[in-house]
Amino acid sequence: MYHLRNVIERHTLTAIVQALSDADWHDGRLTAGWQARQVKYNEQIAEGSDVHQQLSDLVGSALSSSSTFLALARPKSVLPFRFSRYSPGMEYGNHADDPVMSGIRTDLSITVFLSEPESYQGGELLIEHAAGVEKVKLPAGDAIVYPSSTLHRVEKVESGQRLVAVSWIRSLIRDHAAREILLDLDLARQGLFKQHGPSRDIDLLSKSLANLTRMWVDD
Repeated sequence: MYHLRNVIERHTLTAIVQALSDADWHDGRLTAGWQARQVKYNEQIAEGSDVHQQLSDLVGSALSSSSTFLALARPKSVLPFRFSRYSPGMEYGNHADDPVMSGIRTDLSITVFLSEPESYQGGELLIEHAAGVEKVKLPAGDAIVYPSSTLHRVEKVESGQRLVAVSWIRSLIRDHAAREILLDLDLARQGLFKQHGPSRDIDLLSKSLANLTRMWVDD
């Protein structure tokens, strides 16, 4: 899992939230598989509509401008964003995301938070992993990226309104451990370059990063 900070700038976030307030919402279960449909209680804007396309492009463009996201996910494909609203009493029970969506393998899931955490009670994203359960409730404009293979859920919203944009990513690097190694090398290389400028050691790190990518890439 990785916390991306300030993925969406404030003026873009304001425009998205305003557009969502005027959008038409429908039952989120319409886009769920038969099992998830039993535990999914939220609302979504219609996919394929003009407003959905415009907002998805805004979030996608912001994400593609994040060098950290690109280094972390190594995306080959990012599905259009799905905009979800949780009002009081709504929740999404335990589920794992579909392994294939629109013909694309889903390696990573991303949730971009559009509501400030203090504006609603409950609604935490809970993600299960080997060490336990991670509880996630981030500032508006921040995002969490996590493996699509995990069991996760959204706790019931007690008051206020939870707005999020969610999507799924096929990575060029299929293996989670390999992506982590590449991310660590990339961050170390960038950090050393900022401190010391060009050097032979950084050239060797860059070469190793490129060659490991070639070794592991699934294009």
